[in-house]
Amino acid sequence: MASKKNNLLPVFGNPSTMNLNTMVLTNIQNSQYFKHDLFALKTYHEVVDEIYYKVTHLEPWEKGSRKTTGQVGMCGGVRGVGAGGVVSSAFCLLFKLFTLKLTRKQVVGLISHSDSPYIRALGFLYLRFTQPPTDLWEWFEPYANDTEVGYTLTCLWATFNYRSLSRLHIKCST
Repeated sequence: MASKKNNLLPVFGNPSTMNLNTMVLTNIQNSQYFKHDLFALKTYHEVVDEIYYKVTHLEPWEKGSRKTTGQVGMCGGVRGVGAGGVVSSAFCLLFKLFTLKLTRKQVVGLISHSDSPYIRALGFLYLRFTQPPTDLWEWFEPYANDTEVGYTLTCLWATFNYRSLSRLHIKCST
C-alpha cells in the first residue's frame, strides 16, 4: 500500500477516467441518474446512503438493457462491454465516489461497512479501478475469507493476470 503516513489515496492510472472502459464511462457521464440525481449528492455519507438504497447488483449494465443477440466471443455479453445499454446504478455510484476523491479512511469505511455487502463491494471495486495492482493484495487479503464479500473478491481476483496475486487460490463460483 502507498505510504500510510497520511490519509491521501493517490489514483493509479488515468486520473480522469478511473481506468473504466470507455463505453461504460460514456454511458455513466450521459446518464440522467448521474447528471441529475448524483450531481445533487455532495458528501461521502450521502453517496453511501444512496448505495444502500439503490444498488441491487454489481454488473456494469442494468439487467435486460443490452442487446447481445447475434454477438459472439467477447462481445456476446460475457464481459459486459461489447454493446452498451443502460448503465447500472452501481457503476454510476462507483464513478461518483471517484469524483469525491476518497481518502484512505473513507475507503476503509466502505470495505468494512456493516450495513450492506454492496457498499463493501463498491469499496473493493473502487480499489480495483484506482490502485496499483501491486497494492491490491494488501487491501483485499484481510477480507479473502469473508463470506459476505468473498465471492465478489474472488471474481475481482479472476479479472487480474498478475503473478504477484497468485497467492489466492479460490475459484470464482458459488
